[in-house]
Amino acid sequence: MASSHSSSPVPQSSSSDTFFKKEVDATKRFRPVQSLPDVCPKEPTGNPNNLHDSPSLVVDQQRWTIYHSKVNLPAALNDPRLAKRESDFFTKTWGVDFVDTEVTPSFYLPQITKEHFALYQQEITPREKVHERCKNICTPKDTFDRTLLHTHDKSRTDLEQVPKIFMKPDFALEDSITFNAVLPWSHFSTAGGKGNRDAASSKLLQEKLSHYLDIVEVNIAHQISLRSEAFFHAMTSQHELQDYLRKTSQAVKLLREKIAKIDKVMCEGSLRVLRLSLTRNNCIKAYSKLKLMATVHQTQPTVQLLLSTSEYVGALDLIATTQEVLQQELQGIHSFRHLGSQLCELEKLIDKMMIAEFSTYARNDLNRPLEDDCQILEEERLVSLVFGLLKQRKLNFYEIYGDEMINTAKNIIKQCVVNTVSQIEEIDTEVVVKLADQMRKMNFPQWFDLLKNIFSKFTIFLKRVKATLNTIRSVVFLVLDKNQKNRDLEDTLQKNSAKESMVDSEVAYLTHEGMFISDAFSDGELPTGAADLASQRNTSPNSEPCSSDSVSEPECTTDSSSSKEHTSSSVTPGGVEMMISDDMKLTDLELVRLANNIQELLYNASDVCHDRSVKFLMARAKDGFLEKLNSNEFVTLSRLMEGFILDTEQICGRKSMSLRGALQSQANRFVNRFHEERKTKLSLLLDNERWKQAEVPAEFQDLVDSVSDGRISLPEKKPTATEERKPAEFLIVEGQKYATVGTVLLLIRIILEYCQCVDNIPSITTDMLTRLSDLLKYFNSRSCQLVLGAGALQVVGLKTITTKNLALSSRCLQLIVHYIPIIRAHFEARLQPKQFSMLRHFDHITKDYHDHIAEISTKLVAIMDSLFDKLLSKYEVKAPVPSACFRNICKQMAKMHEAIYDLLPEEQTQMLFLRINASYKLHLKRQLAHLNVVNDGGPLNGLVTSDVAFYTGNLQALKGLNNLDLNMAEIWEQKR
Repeated sequence: MASSHSSSPVPQSSSSDTFFKKEVDATKRFRPVQSLPDVCPKEPTGNPNNLHDSPSLVVDQQRWTIYHSKVNLPAALNDPRLAKRESDFFTKTWGVDFVDTEVTPSFYLPQITKEHFALYQQEITPREKVHERCKNICTPKDTFDRTLLHTHDKSRTDLEQVPKIFMKPDFALEDSITFNAVLPWSHFSTAGGKGNRDAASSKLLQEKLSHYLDIVEVNIAHQISLRSEAFFHAMTSQHELQDYLRKTSQAVKLLREKIAKIDKVMCEGSLRVLRLSLTRNNCIKAYSKLKLMATVHQTQPTVQLLLSTSEYVGALDLIATTQEVLQQELQGIHSFRHLGSQLCELEKLIDKMMIAEFSTYARNDLNRPLEDDCQILEEERLVSLVFGLLKQRKLNFYEIYGDEMINTAKNIIKQCVVNTVSQIEEIDTEVVVKLADQMRKMNFPQWFDLLKNIFSKFTIFLKRVKATLNTIRSVVFLVLDKNQKNRDLEDTLQKNSAKESMVDSEVAYLTHEGMFISDAFSDGELPTGAADLASQRNTSPNSEPCSSDSVSEPECTTDSSSSKEHTSSSVTPGGVEMMISDDMKLTDLELVRLANNIQELLYNASDVCHDRSVKFLMARAKDGFLEKLNSNEFVTLSRLMEGFILDTEQICGRKSMSLRGALQSQANRFVNRFHEERKTKLSLLLDNERWKQAEVPAEFQDLVDSVSDGRISLPEKKPTATEERKPAEFLIVEGQKYATVGTVLLLIRIILEYCQCVDNIPSITTDMLTRLSDLLKYFNSRSCQLVLGAGALQVVGLKTITTKNLALSSRCLQLIVHYIPIIRAHFEARLQPKQFSMLRHFDHITKDYHDHIAEISTKLVAIMDSLFDKLLSKYEVKAPVPSACFRNICKQMAKMHEAIYDLLPEEQTQMLFLRINASYKLHLKRQLAHLNVVNDGGPLNGLVTSDVAFYTGNLQALKGLNNLDLNMAEIWEQKR
């Protein structure tokens, strides 16, 4: 069921039919996807034609093959969608229509029917009838043409009798096939009984060939007769043509003789001069080539000599120059056929040597003793290595330095711990083997000294790393600057060359001899002026004279070399002169990226130091050591860490957050412990406070005095001076006396400790503010519970809460309120502007304290109010005067005054007694109204007036109340 080529859906024809040509073009334009040839072609069976049955990808790529088939026979036979097999399945033609598929009509072509040709047939039918009628009526006019046509047809008919083989242009009897076709051997065989018949056959063949000959001769004669006039004209003009050729030959001979004389007289000498000049130039070139070969021959020994002195840049430049010479000027030299590969291997070896030496340099540089010097180790060697690595495009060499940097940072801490532990006798290194365990055996001073030593070592280490990396970056920027200068120089040279070419064209136009001379000497020696001009064009400002007289300078090439090395002398930051070659093919983007990576390496060095320091801190903080530090110790530790962080930021120019974060974490733990200790202490003090006035030691007065100037700081203790001074009864704050309890004195000191801690550790300002506000709120709420809520009766066993307790509590609260604005200003100066919203805590605390103070004042008034209600409700207007009720009231007022006068300021005492007096007048007025006593000047009115006068006199006789406006007229009802 294999498909043949004849079943192709594309019409195939060798004729020139237009239809088939269009179809072929269409298939070429819409050529289907080509399939690969069969991987298992047919085996040869002896027939040479069968060898070509398999499709060829080269020959058949434009022809349809079986591999273009879209359906295979097994798939068609096994189609499960068919209900039964078709009866004519095996009689169908293999092709596109082999399977039942619907051909979608093209929407580009309309459907053509016979009706479309009806109009054309109607128009053409009358014309056809007229044409046929005219053919039958009209006769041919030109008989001569018809005769010629008849004659031509007859001769053509005769020629057709001659076999086609005689008409072939490649007819030759030497060919055996042609000979056998024309003269078969069967006509010449006389063997057997067929001799007579063979003789007749040969005779018949001879006659047939003679007949063919006659036909050809007749046709040739006929053709000659038709062209006889042209033939005779050609024969007559033959003599004239011979005369023309004879004259031409004589003229050519004469011309050649003249040219030979001119050549001998005028050209032979000049050409000999030019030939000798070319020979001389060729000899010079050969001599230069030999010198160049001798120079190249010395390349490998010179490279070995340069490598022995660590001159990697010079060795690489020499190898690059030699490679360029081998490829351009010594190409094809048999003796140097292996030198290029040898130099490539040598260059790879130099790469490995430079990387190994840079690794060794980094290790030696970083592992030097960390003394207080930041000098660069062997700066010339470092610069040479960096130039060599840049030349070889080994741009990741800084990673080697980064790895050594990490290892060195680890070793610094390890060495510091080992040295410190070895000096401490209390630590037995044989029992405690691990360094971390040995370190945990240290007390705080020992561990603090160790940390200080580590920070100092890290600081020197970072300075040393910065100096080295700055040198490397300077080399990179030097190469970058050189690239920029080279580009500017190339632009300038291009502009100059354009101008000079314009000048040359103008000079050549004016002087033709100059053009001829330049052509004659183009491959030889130039004239002096031309040579000077060429040297000025080809020599760049950075090029240096290079002599080729001696083979001991292999890096120098001859003047004919096209690979002169242009170098520029530059000075590195360390003062070392280096030769930067122009073939350092590094883009500006690569150099800038490398410089940024080197700068990032310096940042990584700071991060590494901080990370190792954090691990050191965490190793010591595992047993809660850092959380147990007191305030002074933690402040000292915090200042040390802050100083180290600032030093590293100044050295490296970027903040590292790991150590700062660890410090913040430890600071948060310290704040929590600091706050919990003081809150617990305050709670214990409040639980044991009996709310009696306490004496003020001198140190607390000094503490208050130190805050009076606006600065909050804990004064230094002076034990000698404190022993001589006696405790005071009141605390003097800005000229005002404050009677306080012992708890409040300690609370003031605790508050100042919070403020002082913020000064020492600025990073905990926000946390301290929150904790301090919590502490102040706790004191306010707890004191309210103990005094106003009478909680002290159960806590400390007080019998009752007296007015003196209440007044003392109010005064203590006023003392704390006095310091809240100062504390607020202290924190405000240390907060960021975006953190000012936290200061609202102090506003809320101030409001709570004022509310508490007001509640105490209300409580004092309420005590007297209940007393007035109790006494005045039994008041009767009768003799004697003053009455017992008023005597009792005055006595209680005096006790109240005596209890609060020394505790509260005079203004507050007056305001309090004014409120008490208002309450007294209200109760008295109510009682008088109940007794129907009016201000009518009667006896009862007189008795009341006497009692009120007694009350007024006693009240105004109290200290500080003599000017109090009592306004006792309000006790009487107004007459309507």
